[in-house]
Amino acid sequence: MTLADWPAQERPRERLIALGARALSNTELLAICLRSGCRGKSALQLAGELLSRKQSLTGLFDCEWQDFSSQPGLGMDKYAVLQASMELCRRQMLETLQQQEVLSSSSSTRNYLRAYYRSYKHEVFSCMFLNNQHHIVKVEELFRGTIDGAVVYPREVVKRCLFHNAAAVIFAHNHPSGAAQPSQADIAITRKLQQALNTVEVRVLDHFVVGNPEVVSFAERGLL
Repeated sequence: MTLADWPAQERPRERLIALGARALSNTELLAICLRSGCRGKSALQLAGELLSRKQSLTGLFDCEWQDFSSQPGLGMDKYAVLQASMELCRRQMLETLQQQEVLSSSSSTRNYLRAYYRSYKHEVFSCMFLNNQHHIVKVEELFRGTIDGAVVYPREVVKRCLFHNAAAVIFAHNHPSGAAQPSQADIAITRKLQQALNTVEVRVLDHFVVGNPEVVSFAERGLL
């Protein structure tokens, strides 16, 4: 039996319209994204098997294309829909964060950074450029590296701050290993960046290290 043969009130899409998205299970929501099943399986069955195989939503969204497509019935279109959905969620989180004074919304900042760095398998150093009201003007990835680290050039950071006319900045980088504890190298480069930005009167408000699932703040650790 396909989903089209089910009573209307039991179909995920119709249930979403009638009850709202929050009333649906993860399997039902995923089935709506998948849209169709494959030979012998409904979209709901396919979604259930996929979630069972990946064990969590995080595992599902972190899934590489080759792994995702190894299951029958899961092709490029379905993978693209899931990746697009995740990116829209990230952008919505950034839109919300941009409307807030960043220093008063540390939990929102952490949630955004977790989503931002979720799929990276290598280290990426990013910068949030802020105006005088400490609202985000722009978020940019400035340096990329390997799983072990990324080389950061203070001169380039100063250039980007001047380009965006930033009054303050927040740095962030990920530790692909999962451990969010700042290293001595992290502390040293942050101090170099502070010294460089002091010359152009740009304040460093914080530096977040993003692990899995912890996000560590330099400001909260007294490292700034």
